[in-house]
Amino acid sequence: MLQAFVITLREGLEAFLIVAISLAYLRQSGRDALTGAVRWGITAAVAVSVLGGWLLYNAANQEWLEGPLALTAAASVTWMVVHMWRAGRRMKGDIEGHLKSSTAKPGAAAFTGVFLFTLLMVSREGMETALLLMQLRQSANLVLGGVLGVVGAVGLSWLWSRYGRRINLALFFQVTAIFLFVF
Repeated sequence: MLQAFVITLREGLEAFLIVAISLAYLRQSGRDALTGAVRWGITAAVAVSVLGGWLLYNAANQEWLEGPLALTAAASVTWMVVHMWRAGRRMKGDIEGHLKSSTAKPGAAAFTGVFLFTLLMVSREGMETALLLMQLRQSANLVLGGVLGVVGAVGLSWLWSRYGRRINLALFFQVTAIFLFVF
């Protein structure tokens, strides 16, 4: 249960950071009309992640998948820790750069670009969650731990949106990288 809680909390917070940076950029750049694309992207990403997780869980010959999926999950977490440690300070700029190129397009192309960016970034976190939870599928209280992790991520996200401007982001990313490495 604790592992599922930590996985869903961590991945939920990562997805929240992507969404929060995206929404803040769109508002600051005067592109409020494109926030709907972010919301639709989140909805589609959750659907894709749930479908992907369901397909993984119900796949035939799961014994053949266990080793490669465990290695993929371990590599994913290791890469993410290294990436956060090295690029955490530039993450906001990278996301804003992608959004800037998407919002520069006229009309429906801007909406589509923001939607696809959000879909890909958030569904990546969802699929990481599915891969990691797949390794715990025999654990007791997997669902309870996962739900508590999501609720915790939502609660922390709310606190972040309310009081986050008071936090030193560079320090936050370094602490997050250490937390992810330990767990």
